Amino acid sequence: MKLINGSVFLPDGKFSNADVVCSEKILDVTERAGCDIRTDIQQENGADTDCETVLDVSGKYVIPGLVDIHSHGAVNADASDGDTEGLRKMSRYYAQKGVTSWCPTTMTLSEEQLLTAMHAIRDFTSDGANCVGVHLEGPFVSYEKRGAQNAASLQKPNIEELKKLNDACNGQVRMITVAPEEDENNAFIREASQICTVSLGHSVADYEQAKAGFEAGATHVKHMFKGMNGLHHRKPGISGAAFEAGATVELICDGFHIDPSVIRMTAALFGDKLNLISDSMRCAGMPEGEYSLGGQPVWMKAGKATLADGTLAGSSIHLMDAVRNVVRFGVPLEQAIRAATLTPSESIGMAQEIGCIRKGARADLLILDKELNLEKVIIGGQIWQ
Repeated sequence: MKLINGSVFLPDGKFSNADVVCSEKILDVTERAGCDIRTDIQQENGADTDCETVLDVSGKYVIPGLVDIHSHGAVNADASDGDTEGLRKMSRYYAQKGVTSWCPTTMTLSEEQLLTAMHAIRDFTSDGANCVGVHLEGPFVSYEKRGAQNAASLQKPNIEELKKLNDACNGQVRMITVAPEEDENNAFIREASQICTVSLGHSVADYEQAKAGFEAGATHVKHMFKGMNGLHHRKPGISGAAFEAGATVELICDGFHIDPSVIRMTAALFGDKLNLISDSMRCAGMPEGEYSLGGQPVWMKAGKATLADGTLAGSSIHLMDAVRNVVRFGVPLEQAIRAATLTPSESIGMAQEIGCIRKGARADLLILDKELNLEKVIIGGQIWQ
């Protein structure tokens, strides 16, 4: 396949007039001087361009497929269900919405439930968006900041438990969330960071505790501002420590969790470290009503998902919604796209494979019009229906 005449989002975080040649992977990216429009499909730079499919994407954006590293569920299915058919439904839904890579994200559950979920993810064959690894959001989090996590299944950080879960999914754990104040001497963070990305979150950690967690090997922050103490000028907490550590930071940009002014501030402060997520749950893609998250009932009305006491649960959006939202809130388009593509792939150690348009990367591409409406999804060099 060859895409010609598009405005292509490149790894330097800028759009360029370029042509893209791909099969399952990207074979060549050729930038064009000025706005010169190509009509030929000759061989360039040694790349084989004998393509059966040529798409003229003049006037369109070509961006990497979106990468959602924090999604619990959608279309009445959940990554914690331990159901391969549910994972397949979610994978297809994400693909329809422009997400081409995702991390099934589990909640704080019993060991038996988590092992069942790990086995299903191990046995699941992606059908749509590619499963690129597991995100364990618990059970090693704080009671005080547990949010929608089930208190009955909380544990102290335990490296043997992480290893058991990782073995159960054939080594697919990409990220683990931990409250650093629960980790004595940061021993868990040190060992876990050799296995996967360690994220701080659902935590009452102060600045010093968070700083020590980053120094021990944590590199990421779970849905910043939610499930932690707020940023205070004398108590900077996790947010302040994350800025100094150069950590990547997640934001849920559904319009309910974070005020637009705080989104703009965070984008300005963290730059390329900003990581958009959906934090979606089984109500995503579904009508209003009662659903569940981590075994607890959740009500979704007018797009807002809450527990019985009014606590915000996950979200009902998909990642392309988040991109459009932050652009509408005033975040530059280029930063918004990077935050949903290259930054999340960097945060899980896959920056050479997904979330970017570079030679050798997986040919996962989106074609958007200038209003950011999704026109085509390409996964592994094939147009997704």
